[in-house]
Amino acid sequence: PEPTPARRRGTELNEDTAMTLAPDTLPARLAGKRIGLLLENEFVDEEISYYRRRFAEEGAEVVLLSRLWGRETMDFTGVAGAAPVTATVDVDTLDYGELSGFAALIVPSGSIADRLRYSEDVDALSPAVNLLGRAFRMPHLVKAFSCHALLLASPSPDLVRGRTVTCHNNLIGDARNMGALYTNQDVVVDRDLVTSRTVEQCHLLARAVIAAIEADHGR
Repeated sequence: PEPTPARRRGTELNEDTAMTLAPDTLPARLAGKRIGLLLENEFVDEEISYYRRRFAEEGAEVVLLSRLWGRETMDFTGVAGAAPVTATVDVDTLDYGELSGFAALIVPSGSIADRLRYSEDVDALSPAVNLLGRAFRMPHLVKAFSCHALLLASPSPDLVRGRTVTCHNNLIGDARNMGALYTNQDVVVDRDLVTSRTVEQCHLLARAVIAAIEADHGR
């Protein structure tokens, strides 16, 4: 498999390095946009760092969202055990009005989706799954899922039924059981829905999200 973005060499790294070294010489394509990034423990450290840096390079504000359990903020730790990352917005209180101010909502790899689909009430959807329900009613809002992230949609399969997706090989059966149309590609874009195969393609997912936001803004 292709190495993670932090270790990549060649065209992709050169492009991203150019953005890092000379941001003032390139247009900020997402200036004024907000990107919501869902967070929980056991995230992939390099992936979260990459999204935060990459979207910021394009002028976007990256907002970390999670279930905060009544707190104002919560710290979460990735699988690499690096410094914790702090979520500042509670998915339980993010209503339609606030959500409409976002250009994209991203569910990263790792255990984020599985943890956020937990509901202590077995007859109710979790706050994060309810957030997805609101997000999928907003065509202008780009929804992006990396690797195992489609697990978050499994309690509400109608969200992706009939949509073209890709995902980790371990989730192909789950995607098909949800009624999604699995495609054997690294990244798939179905209008406002962007999916990628594994964390190794997070740079491609970010690129597709940027392009989708630009396309919507241009209409």
